Amino acid sequence: MPTEFTPLSALLGGALIGLAATMLLWLIGRIAGISGIVHGAITRPLSERGWRAAFVIGLVVGAGAWFALAPVAGMEVPPPREGGSLWLLLTAGFLVGLGTRVGSGCTSGHGICGLARFSPRSLVAVVTFMGVGVVTVTVVRHGLGA
Repeated sequence: MPTEFTPLSALLGGALIGLAATMLLWLIGRIAGISGIVHGAITRPLSERGWRAAFVIGLVVGAGAWFALAPVAGMEVPPPREGGSLWLLLTAGFLVGLGTRVGSGCTSGHGICGLARFSPRSLVAVVTFMGVGVVTVTVVRHGLGA
């Protein structure tokens, strides 16, 4: 059973992400920035939490459905990676959260919605995300020996 992505699966996945972002914008006038949606689901008044909670729950349910249905469709679900450092994971999570705050958005908000709207600020953010990602992977794989 194949585990690698194909051009068709990438095209289908990208189209579904674009469709979801477009529907959110057209239906309720909101950008699909996941970090902002999650933050708002916790901090906004109760009257504004419903759609945000539904969105986050949909992400979790969608991932669960994929894990349940992928083997039925003949796809192999990769096993969880073992041997990772909890300290490294927590540090990475903290830095991602800090980056979304400093960058006024996350990869979904800037990378999917911002670039689609030709936002110069989002272009700078995405180039920064990607550059820092390349440096981080290089340091972790070659500098820290992970």
